[in-house]
Amino acid sequence: MNNPGYYEFFCGGGMARAGLGRGWTCLIANDIDARKAASYRANWGDEALRLADIANLTPHDLPGRADLAWASFPCQDLSLAGAGAGLAGARSSAFWSFHALIEGLDREGRAPRLIALENVIGALTSRGGADFAAICGALHRLGYRFGALTIDAAHFLPQSRPRLFVVAAQQDLAIPRHFAATPTPRFASSALLRAHAALETEIASSWRWWVLPDPPRTNLRLNDLIENAPTDVAWRSEAQTRAMIAIMSEGSRKKLAAARAAGGRQFGALYRRTRPDGAGGKRMRAEVRFDGLAGCLRTPGGGSSRQFLLSVEGEETRVRLLSAREAARLMGLADDYRLPQRYNEAYHLVGDGVATPVVRFLADNLLRPLLTIQDGLSLAAAQ
Repeated sequence: MNNPGYYEFFCGGGMARAGLGRGWTCLIANDIDARKAASYRANWGDEALRLADIANLTPHDLPGRADLAWASFPCQDLSLAGAGAGLAGARSSAFWSFHALIEGLDREGRAPRLIALENVIGALTSRGGADFAAICGALHRLGYRFGALTIDAAHFLPQSRPRLFVVAAQQDLAIPRHFAATPTPRFASSALLRAHAALETEIASSWRWWVLPDPPRTNLRLNDLIENAPTDVAWRSEAQTRAMIAIMSEGSRKKLAAARAAGGRQFGALYRRTRPDGAGGKRMRAEVRFDGLAGCLRTPGGGSSRQFLLSVEGEETRVRLLSAREAARLMGLADDYRLPQRYNEAYHLVGDGVATPVVRFLADNLLRPLLTIQDGLSLAAAQ
């Protein structure tokens, strides 16, 4: 088959495009953020780029008929760390603007054959599961069969980053039995199983448990992605390092002691978090991990959301922020990917994106095969 075409909504810096690769053709890439669009333009050109609020787009703005519509819609109102506004929130409600575009395309006979949605795991439990049910109901009414998977980027990269992926196929797309069977524990978390079980019978009739192979075992560890001499971050002073260690939780202190005793140079990923202090208030805590993984990258909304790197070698302990290039590597971006010059913009860009190897895994093992099988059946019928 020819390269399948796709629309990329909420495209950011084009990380879904990086994951899909050259075997796919981008028909339009849309985002509302001018700074992210600048990064997209720097890496992919602006031929397909459309800087606009998705709510202001119409089907007339979307060329041709896409085989795939990818939408990593805003997660802030669905996140467990958010305010809980759900799909009615100012940011995550953008899903409904995406939905309206698909509805309009459907009326014109141009609805994409496949839809892929990506969001945080909190989308499964937001507003007691009502938001996930609303997404499933919307896909059902649009005439799609759909299923969801929970995939952690840690299968592919040294970053703990579990995410929800919903994949939908038009009703007339032939789905071989081996592509949709019983839930695979590796890709169906307990939260997903509960969310599916709570769906109304009519909506659940369109559900399919997508079957994927086991992901390849990654040999990458956090140590492998560290820059020797980053230019955008610097090691903190001894006093700042001692202050960071002073607010470590008891569990993190034990991990630090074990890293010191292990010998050699050890790298750990560290976050500052606000935790209850046991007296009705809250205080800042530092939590570190030395399991070869970074914590989940987040967009910087203040110092506490940015991830630190802890270096331990004997009794010498140093701490600094994770560099922007290290963050990009943790998302699977190649070193020739052009990042914004300003640290916060670069960190925000990658922290708000989708891990590229996960996109590639879905494309190679589900999206592309579904389209290829369908095209093969259509060709056979025409002969």
